[in-house]
Amino acid sequence: MFHNRAFRKLGRKHQHRLATLRALSTALFERERIRTTLMKAKELRPFAEKLITRSKRDDLHARRLVLRHIHDRTVAKKLFDTLSARYMERNGGYMRILKLGRRPGDGAEMALVELLGSEPVFKKKEEEPKKKPGMASRLLGRKQKPAEAEPEAEAAETAEAAGAAPAARKKTPAKKKKTAAKPKSTKGASAGSTKKKK
Repeated sequence: MFHNRAFRKLGRKHQHRLATLRALSTALFERERIRTTLMKAKELRPFAEKLITRSKRDDLHARRLVLRHIHDRTVAKKLFDTLSARYMERNGGYMRILKLGRRPGDGAEMALVELLGSEPVFKKKEEEPKKKPGMASRLLGRKQKPAEAEPEAEAAETAEAAGAAPAARKKTPAKKKKTAAKPKSTKGASAGSTKKKK
């Protein structure tokens, strides 16, 4: 049965678990994107989202309730000034969890927790002038046909359409490879020529 399993214990006692969630939420509000294990991320989401919802009230009592868990004054100021204004028209769902796969050391599932609206913006590269085809396209034979070949193909098509016999293609003789002439071996002559005269 599923009794007494309201939350993940994370292998910690109550005080240690609460300290872990406070540290994770402080780091999340400061950096807006953190990397942690999947189970910690799933426990962090409701804890941190309740703090963001409280910060949207922006009164003295809300500040005291948030400062109970966020002990860094600069992070609490950022939460009340910038993050609460960002999510003022949003009712919950302030963060997303992205799975990153397993950690190499112990195989724990890792996750990236980020606040919505903190996604990196990548600039588009300027269009570069077209370059010549690369080595791969040359090797595969994807060469562009020369402009001179097009009129010949059109002339052949018009001749066939007129009923004339297709013109026989001229065969170009294959070039013979020149082989380097091998010197004749003369044993006696070479032996006598190598001796130095004194």
